[in-house]
Amino acid sequence: MSRHGKRADVIVHEEEPFNAETGRAALAESPLTATDAFYVRGHGAIPEVDPATWRLRVHGLVERDLDLSLTTLFEAFREHIETATLQCAGNRRAGLIAVRDIPGEAPWGPGATGTATWTGVALADVLALARPLRDAAHVGFVGGDFCPAARPAQHFGGSIPLDKACRPEVLLAWAMNGAPLAPVHGAPLRVVVPGYIGARSVKWLERIEVRATPWRGYFQHVAYRLLPEDGTPGPGAGMPLGIVALNADVLSPADGETVPAGPVVVCGYAFAGGERHVARVDVSLDHGATWSQAELLEDLGRWAWRHWRARVDLAPGEHEIVVRAWDSSAATQPEDEAALWNPKGYVNNARPRVRVRAAAP
Repeated sequence: MSRHGKRADVIVHEEEPFNAETGRAALAESPLTATDAFYVRGHGAIPEVDPATWRLRVHGLVERDLDLSLTTLFEAFREHIETATLQCAGNRRAGLIAVRDIPGEAPWGPGATGTATWTGVALADVLALARPLRDAAHVGFVGGDFCPAARPAQHFGGSIPLDKACRPEVLLAWAMNGAPLAPVHGAPLRVVVPGYIGARSVKWLERIEVRATPWRGYFQHVAYRLLPEDGTPGPGAGMPLGIVALNADVLSPADGETVPAGPVVVCGYAFAGGERHVARVDVSLDHGATWSQAELLEDLGRWAWRHWRARVDLAPGEHEIVVRAWDSSAATQPEDEAALWNPKGYVNNARPRVRVRAAAP
C-alpha cells in the first residue's frame, strides 16, 4: 500500500499535497472504483478533524442559521445513497501537455476520475431547514483544508447554483462505497455534486454559505476557469468550469501494447456530465473513416459513467484505435487535442487514440 491507504499502483503526481490518479487496470476492474484506488486531488495538507467536536455551520441568505453535529445529521435527516462519478477538470491533461507544455500543472492521465456509491443526507433537506431567502441564488462550500499556494492563501472553497443544490442527488456524504469516508477523501463530511467537476465536491466540509453571487474565492474565481489559448489566469478571466464535458478513454489495450493478431477486446469508460447521459460509444480502426458500435455495459444510474467494450479484429501489423462517445443531446467528442489546448490544461475531451501492434501467432 502507498500513502493514505492507497494501492501501490496508484500514480502519484505529488506527495504533499497528495495528488494521485487511478491506474487504467484498476479503472477497468469494475464499474465501481475501489476506494483504495480512487483518485485524490488535493490543494493543501489533509486536515485533522475530530468527528466528536466537528460542526457544520449553515449561514448567509437564510432565515435560520444552523450549527449541526454529525449526530444531528445522522438522526434528523433521511439517509440517501447515490452512485456518482467524480472527475477532475484536469483529467487527461497529459494529452494537452504532449501538444505543448503546461508549466506548473500535473500531467494527469485518464485516471483522475472514478465512480463510487456515496451515503449521506441530501443538501436540499439541510437547506430546507435553513430556508433560503428570496435573493439566494448560489450555495458556497468551505473545506477544512488550507491551501498555501492560493493567492491569497485560503481554505478551499467553491459554489454551485441554488437550483442544483436543491436537487436530490447533491449529498453531504459521510460514507463511500459502504464504508465511512477516509480522511484522504474528506472525512468526516464532504459534498458530492454529481455531474459537476470534482472541485465543487468540497471535502472536509466546515461551512455552507447561501449567497446571491457565485463564490469569489481563488479556486472558483481564478483557478478553475477555462482560458483561451493566449489567456492569462486572473480574477474572473475565462469561463468558470462547472458541468463536466462529455469524455471517454480507452482502458485496454494500453497505448504501445503488443497484442496477438486476431480478435481483440477493447474496453474503456465514457461519462457525460450535467443532465446528459452516454448514449453510444463508437470504435474506428481506419482513422475515423468508418465506425462500429461498442457495447455499453452496466448502467449504474443517471449520475454514473458507462463502461463499454468492443471486439475488433486486428491483422498483423500496426493499428490505431480511435474512440468517440455520444451523449443524449447528440453531442460527440472533438477530434483533435491540439485544438483544445489551453494554459491550464482543462477539459481535454478529445477522442482517445491508442496505437497497438498486432503480432502474428
